[in-house]
Amino acid sequence: MCATALGGSGVLHPSTQKATPPSCQEKGESLADSVQTMSCYSDVLVLRHPQPGAVELAAKHCRKPVISAGDGVGEHPTQALLDIFTIREELGTVNGMTITMVGDLKHGRTVHSLACLLTQYRVSLRYVTPGNLRMPSDVFHFVASKGIKQEEFENIEEALPDTDVLYMTRIQKERFSSIQEYEACFGQFILTPHIMTRAKKKMVVMHPMPRVNEISVEVDSDPRAAYFRQAENGMYIRMALLATVLGRY
Repeated sequence: MCATALGGSGVLHPSTQKATPPSCQEKGESLADSVQTMSCYSDVLVLRHPQPGAVELAAKHCRKPVISAGDGVGEHPTQALLDIFTIREELGTVNGMTITMVGDLKHGRTVHSLACLLTQYRVSLRYVTPGNLRMPSDVFHFVASKGIKQEEFENIEEALPDTDVLYMTRIQKERFSSIQEYEACFGQFILTPHIMTRAKKKMVVMHPMPRVNEISVEVDSDPRAAYFRQAENGMYIRMALLATVLGRY
């Protein structure tokens, strides 16, 4: 079996030693044609694309299973799966938890998918973000429609005492139209050991990675810092997903 990963650059990266041809997107080939061509050589396609909705479009034109590896500022469903798994591993359950999401919630596809997936559980959501980087209205309203309580806070310290899962995200420099807009938001929310003294003794800090400066490296030694364990869980979840998809095919 061969799973092929197609990145937004148009370059295809085989996950095994089996050879696959290069993409022709740089020559003007459509995404639909690219995925149909790749389906001739692979059993599963894993697609990351800069445009929201691209994975859904690709799946309509592909006769093999397509797994989303993220579509621009849209969704990142496999990250949400590993996040849920991490919460269960760390705290034993997801139900009854208060999850606080911090940072760039507007552009963060990981928090979009996680917020939507969390509607399958009994949780409360808290958002700590600059005013111009709030959770998109479509995600906010979808979560609200499922009866999930959502609150917005101006700083981590205010939201932290009742938080069970602190989900930190970076301010995404590549999503801003100007460096001035980015610098106006950068560094507003940084988790430090001092701030962690306000947190519950049993809680977890998560991050989809990569980290820039939003979590002080001094927090890494805190047993509640779960982000590297979270990253490892991603390998297991994606292995399981590939096995599941290939087993059904």
